[in-house]
Amino acid sequence: MTAALLNELRAIAGDAHVLTDPDLRASYETDWTRRYQGRALCVVRPGSTEEVSRVVRACAAAGAAVVPQGGNTGLVGGSVPRGREVVLSLRRLATIGDFDTVSGEVTAGAGVTLSSLQQHIREGGWAFGVDLASRDSATIGGMVATNAGGIRVIRYGAMRRQVLGFEAVLADGGIVRRMPGLVKDNTGYDLGQLLAGSEGTLAILTAVRVRLVPQLERRTVALLGVRELAGALEVVAAVRGELPSLEAAEAFFPEGVELVCRHAGIGLPFATHPGCYVLVECAGRRDESAELAEVLGGCAAVENSAMASDAAGRARLWAYRERHTEAINAEGIPHKLDVTLPLARLAEFEARVRGTIAAAVAGARPILFGHAGDGNLHVNILGLDPDDDRADDAVFRLVAELGGSISAEHGVGIAKLPWIGLTRSAEDLAAMRAIKKALDPRGMLNPGVIFPLE
Repeated sequence: MTAALLNELRAIAGDAHVLTDPDLRASYETDWTRRYQGRALCVVRPGSTEEVSRVVRACAAAGAAVVPQGGNTGLVGGSVPRGREVVLSLRRLATIGDFDTVSGEVTAGAGVTLSSLQQHIREGGWAFGVDLASRDSATIGGMVATNAGGIRVIRYGAMRRQVLGFEAVLADGGIVRRMPGLVKDNTGYDLGQLLAGSEGTLAILTAVRVRLVPQLERRTVALLGVRELAGALEVVAAVRGELPSLEAAEAFFPEGVELVCRHAGIGLPFATHPGCYVLVECAGRRDESAELAEVLGGCAAVENSAMASDAAGRARLWAYRERHTEAINAEGIPHKLDVTLPLARLAEFEARVRGTIAAAVAGARPILFGHAGDGNLHVNILGLDPDDDRADDAVFRLVAELGGSISAEHGVGIAKLPWIGLTRSAEDLAAMRAIKKALDPRGMLNPGVIFPLE
């Protein structure tokens, strides 16, 4: 059966796009964190939606499960094989289609990288509302499938809010299309919104129609030092209340900045560390540096500040935040816990979580950073064995105690399966299982993700 399936996949996608050699499969079998990996039956790289459909039909007929994969930048093990599944890579679906410069909409294949989309639409005077540090490798299809958020959620929302239309292949190989997408369309269920955040468990996205936002070239970034996260949240609230141009609000801490400076070879932003760093960026049609400086001048929590409006200066300040991930990864394989809290409880969580981790595992090194405007903190923990979940368990239970969610923007994948019941009720999970069963009755799409294997 395996040989027959491989031959059929080669007939569909071509010999060069069905990978069985272990060395060629390797990069598709390990996720970005290096914590999750498995063996695939093969990797198949179809070149069109029709080929994706035929691949899925062939796999269904052979009883082979399928793991959809985009840029493989996921952090929860949801995009790599676990038990000899067929990895269906969507990277060749990299065409950017209809670009409507009047309405601000564009159609992108699932394999289009975020940076490619950004560059393409910039020439037409538009920008995309979601931005990530992994922009050069993260794909649009994967970003929708995980409902990625990033640094601009405070202004534009996560990926779900950008979706106007979609094209997807169902578990039986059928193709569902809602293209080119309409701003208003009340003819029944919005399947595109359902697929956003489904992590490839309901259907395989092959193309997406997304809304765009105006290109705003006048930007000002301020890096601030405050005593604690509570003060950072006060600063963000003040800027948000006075300047609708606020586009990003990031928080991070001395232990992370120390790592960044050491690995990137840059100096500290201030002579001494504050208790907490907060970075804000405003973007508009005109320079709002004076207005931002005035608002910040009225914030008693601000102890240190640096501001830049030129591109080089903005990049220099952003480096202290955006280079956290590479600096952390350079230290070892981290446990990456992406959580969200009600804003009113975020400072309490930050004040307690390091002690919670230390009590669970002596010697563990927590490094926190995140999005101060939407309650999302990334808790990175170094010094743990990949399979040691004691600190994960302690952090997730603290999150649940404070009314938060165990996943803000990375998804559940396989990493968070044991804890999904902490923040989703039995009724929630039953409803989600019913949807999964209706669209994928045989459980062949990304088995073991979001729900345990049955």
